[in-house]
Amino acid sequence: MKVAAAFSLFFASAAAFAPAATRKSSAALQAVNIDEAFGVSVETGGKCPPLGAKILEDTTPAALKWFQNAEIKHGRVAMVATIGFMTQKLGVHFPLYLGPSGSNAFSPASSDAWFLSKSAGVTFSDIAAAAPLDAVKMVPVAGWLQIFFVAGWFESIAFQRQWNEENDIPGDYGYDPLGFTKREGGWESEELTSLRMKEIKNGRVAMMTIAAWASNEAIPGALPVWHP
Repeated sequence: MKVAAAFSLFFASAAAFAPAATRKSSAALQAVNIDEAFGVSVETGGKCPPLGAKILEDTTPAALKWFQNAEIKHGRVAMVATIGFMTQKLGVHFPLYLGPSGSNAFSPASSDAWFLSKSAGVTFSDIAAAAPLDAVKMVPVAGWLQIFFVAGWFESIAFQRQWNEENDIPGDYGYDPLGFTKREGGWESEELTSLRMKEIKNGRVAMMTIAAWASNEAIPGALPVWHP
């Protein structure tokens, strides 16, 4: 499901933010509705890309909401992935507090080997010294099971709050420890509207960035510009 969303967003990033549309007898009327959707901005000339408009012309409100949530989720994951890739590539690591001596953010070596997986023979120092994609390959099966469990748990919560509770704001899953959504004016406030737009745009840039970095890591020279 998410793979399909990623392809759709690649070809028409803004299209995922089209408003809930019903079947229209006039193509022009539908184009106006899409162009007025939240998320369409100056990057596309204030209009939804033609391919995106074509893909979404006969979709249902529920399907549009699905695409909106998919893009926001992918954007958030991509932003975290970009930071993780960059810090791993630049050699910055989390220190092993209360662990072996010598371990700190810029020196992952330690006096004793702390195993990430004894059965696989992989230590935290091995992970820290590896290239980003190599580090991913070194994660043991038990680690991936934990990752998928947490991801599935989060998806269950997101589904509950977006669909069962019928939340009208894509990307709002009820987790807001910093209180961004509790400011005066709520979701309709100018400040929060601006923050939502910034998150969408940063997420789109992050998706393209992590795709380019991962491609260059797998195929050296695939990204012919400076990068971490």
